[in-house]
Amino acid sequence: MKILVLLCSLLALTSFAPKPKLTSVKVAPGLSVGVPQGFTPLPDEGIAVKFPSPRKPLAVYTSPNGKVDYSVAVRPTMFGPDYNVLLPMYKASIQRLYTKVEFLTQEVRKVNGREFVALEFVSTLSDSRRSNALATLKKYEYIQYSVQGEQLYIFSFSAPAEEQAQWRPVAQAVQSAISLK
Repeated sequence: MKILVLLCSLLALTSFAPKPKLTSVKVAPGLSVGVPQGFTPLPDEGIAVKFPSPRKPLAVYTSPNGKVDYSVAVRPTMFGPDYNVLLPMYKASIQRLYTKVEFLTQEVRKVNGREFVALEFVSTLSDSRRSNALATLKKYEYIQYSVQGEQLYIFSFSAPAEEQAQWRPVAQAVQSAISLK
């Protein structure tokens, strides 16, 4: 009985938790996102270090301590917007990138009238190929994909796995604040 009362109290307290404060930012024509307050744009040098790729993201915002990032990228795609086909494809792609993936959310969802593939997960990357293996990396990640014309838009929120409880409500708010027209 005590456990039930404690559980109900905890549920009541968390249901009144304040919503994360976001600042609306126009990333490109027809594309606005909600960025957590306190996050700042990552300069090109920082993007090159954290996101080494021939195609630079449209925008990257980082937390004051630099541990949490929110990025927006666009890539050409030949796939149409059949999200029920894209979901297993992107899920498999993520599973190939990491040693272990624990999915929290894997769905096709609507945000502001637009469909997205939403994949929320905790990833583990370990290096066991060498004798001097690197430390295991664990991350909490929430990625959404949307197709517009011949462009794939990728919205990615990433935080240390040990800070998942703190950042998950923020990631969910950020991923619900995308406006792509």
